[in-house]
Order: sequence, then structure tokens, then C-alpha cells
Amino acid sequence: MKKSLKALLALGMSAALLAGCGGGTPAGGDSAGTDVDVEDLQFPLAETATLKGLTNYPAGTESEPNNRTIFKRLEEQTNVHIDWKTIQSDQWGEKIQLEMSNVNTLPDFVFNAGFGDTDLLKYAKQGVIIHVEEYIDKYMPNLSKVFEQAPEYRAMCEDADGHIWALPWIEQLGYEKTAIQTIDNMPFINKNWLDFLNLEVPTTVEDFEKVLIAFRDNADKIKAEFKIDGEIIPMSFIMNDGGQDPMVLINGFGEGYGDPDKGRHISVTDDKKVICSAMQEGFKEGLAWLHKLYEENLIDPEAFTQEWSTYVAKGKSGRYGVCFSWDVANIAQVSIDDLIAGKSWVPMPVLTADVRNLTPGNGSFTSGFDRGRCVVTAAAKNPALVCAWLDQMYDPFQSPQNNWGTYGEDDDFDIFELGTNDKGEQMLKHAWLGDASPVEVREAEAVGGPLAILDSYYGVYVTTPDDAQYRLDWIKEIYTPDMHSKYVFPNVFMSTDDTKRLSDLLADTTKCINTAKSDFVMNGFDDAQWQKLQDDLKAYGIEEELSIFQKYVDEYYK
Repeated sequence: MKKSLKALLALGMSAALLAGCGGGTPAGGDSAGTDVDVEDLQFPLAETATLKGLTNYPAGTESEPNNRTIFKRLEEQTNVHIDWKTIQSDQWGEKIQLEMSNVNTLPDFVFNAGFGDTDLLKYAKQGVIIHVEEYIDKYMPNLSKVFEQAPEYRAMCEDADGHIWALPWIEQLGYEKTAIQTIDNMPFINKNWLDFLNLEVPTTVEDFEKVLIAFRDNADKIKAEFKIDGEIIPMSFIMNDGGQDPMVLINGFGEGYGDPDKGRHISVTDDKKVICSAMQEGFKEGLAWLHKLYEENLIDPEAFTQEWSTYVAKGKSGRYGVCFSWDVANIAQVSIDDLIAGKSWVPMPVLTADVRNLTPGNGSFTSGFDRGRCVVTAAAKNPALVCAWLDQMYDPFQSPQNNWGTYGEDDDFDIFELGTNDKGEQMLKHAWLGDASPVEVREAEAVGGPLAILDSYYGVYVTTPDDAQYRLDWIKEIYTPDMHSKYVFPNVFMSTDDTKRLSDLLADTTKCINTAKSDFVMNGFDDAQWQKLQDDLKAYGIEEELSIFQKYVDEYYK
């Protein structure tokens, strides 16, 4: 990490120029790390340096990052103190825009930015953030090694001009059709109820409907047997809410595309043609079938309006027969032992209707990836030091801790125990969590931010998380055999003009589709209403939207 002072000065003096189309040098960023020479930059620094950071934290968890064990250790290892400003996660979307509006008051970096492409290109044009590819090459050996091992991730970070405006979050778990991200809204069914009523896990839409009816008609018996306080709910979900959305159920209707992309409602055919899922016959047939279930009182009437906290509260009370989530342990009272053994709750396979198919989620073949996880602002007076410190997050021993949690804390649980691998080198081993919710433990310990976990790390630096391993096993055994689609929409960094235009178009088309989904399932619809949806989408510019997506698919698969 030793670099010449001349290189540091050149980079430091050109920070404003690196902001591309931005304006002059900001007045903020008076960090105590501005006088650190990169000539002798080795961690820990000889003297303490202070940088300023902005991040967010989950509600109900530690709000001061420096009180978290991970950041305490990082400060000891680097002798860099971070002066943090924090925002509660559920307020981030609103407040971060205000923070980014004044470069003069910005910190050196935004750690858990989670910026989309539109945000990155907007802030780049405004001169609020700087591009960091030169700093990566010179001062970030850990991230550079990740890019060397998996060059597709560097390509996905670069804009059309080859600039990198943000540091990524990368989590490889599985690959292509076995990647853990191929399905987020996994359907789970209550195995205890099935066994009590002598029922099998359904595999067709007809059998699924019969099971829900049995849950409804035997509600009193189920309540008495399992001592449930509250009304039995055959099926619950949160419509239009990512992993809690129920549209995975309609994958078997029509052509079998379903609706795998809840944000954009697009799929890619085997002919590499981008289509809108809401314009397909299978979407129409699937919504009509879901409305039938709703009319039969098989669907939670709150499923279209409830928030996460309400959804979980009912699930933890044992009231669900079927629910949807990334991991049912976040919704229901169930142990990892039971999940691994196939007890209490089990994932339900895709249902056969006209066909049997599961369309993988768009972008899932390159596994977990967030292009805009962390940005360096134009207020940073020593961006080389900022990037060198952020590079510590990409250390293969550090990244798993940032992502999941750590070891050796003075509390009731830890994500990891410190052990050794086959070569006798230190390795993070996932600890047994018992009945604790994995997401709650992680939120209490992890810090997120920029990081990279490659498949090659497992068994060397870290074990595979138990909840990830059984989910990977489910995908490989239950879902991958039914993934007949050849392509998914790739994770591409579009141009400023295309990103802006798509953002405008999607604001209308996505709202139109999401509103129709809820309305059609609750109230039903006829051919005239279906045609109105198609006409509205065309009026909102769906054809132009698809043409933009198509351009990038064509370029990607050349």
C-alpha cells in the first residue's frame, strides 16, 4: 500500500475534476485525515486520522456505528476514526436526498447508500460524488483482487465511459440457475397443518386450492390443536412487496412467465426478446385465479395494505397456512433444525397450471449485486485515504462480518465463532442461532456497506450460513429443475439518458400494473378492464420502455 506522495497530491488536487461534469471544489470535508501521506500509507496509521461518514441503521438496533464491535475493531486495525452521521433505515429514502442536495455539508463518504443508477448518474453530473476507478487501481488492493477474480463485476460497475461512481456490494451464493437470488418470494406452507389434516404438499393449482379450502374449513380444529390465538388465515402475503409478493403462484399459467420482476414487470424470452409480464395471457389467467381464491375467503383481506410488522406479528402467532418471504424463519416461529428436517414449514414447489415453469429473477445469474452501495463524495479532501480505508471492507475475512455479523461480542448471541480452516488459518464459522431470527441477529451485529463475498471464500474464510445453505439446497432440489427459461435481464449500467427516460416511464407503468394487480385480485375484472390495462400501458409508453430494455439485452448478448 506504499505509494508516492506525488501520486497522492495529483489525485487530491484533481478531486473536483474527477467529479466529471461537476462544479467547483466544495467547502466541506474538513476531516483530520486530509494531511495523511499516501507515501507511507500502511494500516494502522502512525497517528489517528478522522474521516466523516454517513450511514443508516435498522430501527430498534444500535444507532451509533462506533458502538458496534465491527467498527471498534476496524478503528483499532486502521487507527482511522469515523465521525458518523446516521439515519434510521425506514427514513433513509426521504432524508438521503436532502443530505445529497448540499455538497458543502456532505461527509467524505456515504457507506450504505444503496443508490440506484439514476441516483449515481444524477449525483455524478451534479459533481456531488467522484468516480473512483483510479483510486481502486492504486489504493484498493482488496477490491482490485475481487475484480481480477470475477471481472464481470467490474464491468457491471462501469458506466458507458468506463467510470466507476460507486463501490459495490457483492454476495455470491450459488451460480446462475442455482444462485440464491433466483427466487426471492419463496412460497412456504405449514407442514404441521398438512400433517394434521392428512394432506400432501400441493403441486398443481387445483390441489393448492383444495389445501387452502381445507385450512379454512378446519379452522376451529387447527386452532384447538395448535393452541392458536386469533383467526386462521389460509394464505397471507404483502402484494407488490418484493419477497412477500404472491405472484410466484401464477407461473404455471399461459406461457409460464409469471411476474418475476416486481419492480419493472419484465422478462426475457428464449428468443432474447424483452416482454412485459402484465401484457401476457398467463398474467391475466393467473390474476383471475387469485381472485377466485379471494372470493372463497382463502386470502388474508389485509394482504393488500398490511406492513411488514403486521405481517410478521400474525405469522409469529401461528395463524398462517401459506406465506411468502425470503426465509420463513423471519415470518413464523420455526427453528433452523425443523427447516432442515422438513418439519413445521416447507417450501412449496411451483404449481402446474397450463405449464410448469419458474422464471428466475432478473439479474440473479450474477448473484447478489448492488452497484451503488457506497459513494465517495466531492467533499472528501483526501479521497485516497477514504478509498484505502473502504478497501478494508473488501478483505475476505472482513466482508463476511460486515455482511452477516461478527464474533466475540459480549451479548447473548453471535453470528460467528472464530475457528480455523483445513490449512489451520483463521476462519469465521457460523454459530448456532437456535430459535433466534437470522435477520434480527444480523441487524444487531452487521454494518453492511461495500463488501464482496465470492463463492471461493466458503470453506476458506467463512462457512456458508446455515439459513443460506438450506435455501440453496431448496433451490437446487425444488426450483432449479423447473427453471426452463434460458435468459434473465442482465444487470447493466445504462446511459444517463436511458436511465432517466426509463425512470420516468416506469413511474407510470409500474404504478399502473401494481394498482391493477391489487384491484383485479380483490374485485375481479372482465375483458374490458383487461383491455383498458393494456391500453393504459401503451399510453404510458410501455413500447418505448421495452425498446430501451431490448437495446441493452441485444448489446449484452452480442
